[in-house]
This record gives sequence, C-alpha cells and structure tokens, in this order.
Amino acid sequence: MGRFLFISDLMEKTLAEQEHGVAGHNSAAQREEVVWERWTKKRTFVRALEGTYGELVRELFNQPRVYPTSDHKWKGGPGHYGKKIINPQSVKVAQSIETHIEVFSPGGYGQKHGHMNSAVFFVLKGTGHDVHDGRRYDWEAGDALIVENACVHQHFSDDHDDECITLVMKAKPLFLFMHLLFQKVAEFPPKDGTAKQLAYSPPADL
Repeated sequence: MGRFLFISDLMEKTLAEQEHGVAGHNSAAQREEVVWERWTKKRTFVRALEGTYGELVRELFNQPRVYPTSDHKWKGGPGHYGKKIINPQSVKVAQSIETHIEVFSPGGYGQKHGHMNSAVFFVLKGTGHDVHDGRRYDWEAGDALIVENACVHQHFSDDHDDECITLVMKAKPLFLFMHLLFQKVAEFPPKDGTAKQLAYSPPADL
C-alpha cells in the first residue's frame, strides 16, 4: 500500500504546486545541491520518429551494435557514480529500453526514490543490500535484483573496502511514452564522502 500512497501523494502535490505556481519537486528552488546532471539537465526520454518508413529502417540498420562503455564519462560521486550507455537520447538503435552502469564507492549508497517503471539490476561486483518499501534485500556479485513498479527503493554498498558495480536494465522510455511519468527523489545521496570515498575513482576500463 505504501508505494501507491507515495505515487498518489506525489500526484496531488505536483498538481497543487502547478496550480499555485510553486517550483517542482526536482527544481533548483526545491532540491538540495547535487552533482548528478540527470536531475538538472534537459533530457530526451523518447525520440521522435520522423521521415519515411524506408528511411527509418535504413537508419536503424546502419546503427552500431557494439557500444564500448569506456567511451562514456562517469557522473556523480563521491559515494555513487553512473554512466548511461543505451537510451533514446544517446543511441538510435533502441527506443524502449535504457541501460546504465552504477558504481558504489566503499560504503556508498544512492538516492532514495520511486518511479513507475520496473528495473532489473545485475550485480557484477561486490556485496550490498536494497531497501524496497521499507523491506531489506541483501545481494552479492552474480545476483539479479528486481525493482518492481512504483516501488520506493534505495541501493546500498555493504563493502567498506572495495567498490560495488551493477548493470541496470529497464523499459523506462516505454513507460514514459505511455505517460506513466510520476517519479520522485525522496532523499538525495550525500555530497560529502568518507576519506575512502573521496580517494576513490571509478574504474577507467569500464
């Protein structure tokens, strides 16, 4: 029930803010200072498909099928970094899926948030746990983790000496296309880190 109240409350709050001219929940006037550009920068969530059918098919067939992750820069820090690899803004080979890599520095954790789409996390390295609607789930390298629809969740690294790496796959663009738009950051990750986190750099070969 908690997740549905979360979305319902968010919808009511958003509509009330729009009616009274109040800045939105992720706007500069309302949020804490963050280092993640995805919370402040304009993004393309779903591309327009324009042209003839033949032109679109030829364009699709000419797209690369291999995308080296090392071509992308890490964003974020100091406890949580990420890089988006496949999404409608960065590539034209896919329109309905989004894939990105998340890295947690020693003892790091991400934002507490909720969104309408589900997501699959595959743990490549490390140990940690998630909290989904107040319930804890432990994970380790080799595990696949499901974040279900409208779940309020947060990811934590339990390794205080080494990094954790996860691969995230989700159909978020498809949900947004269907106007399942509602999401919210309930708690931002800390901007200040521990000594180990401040000394950490994400892997250069990933």
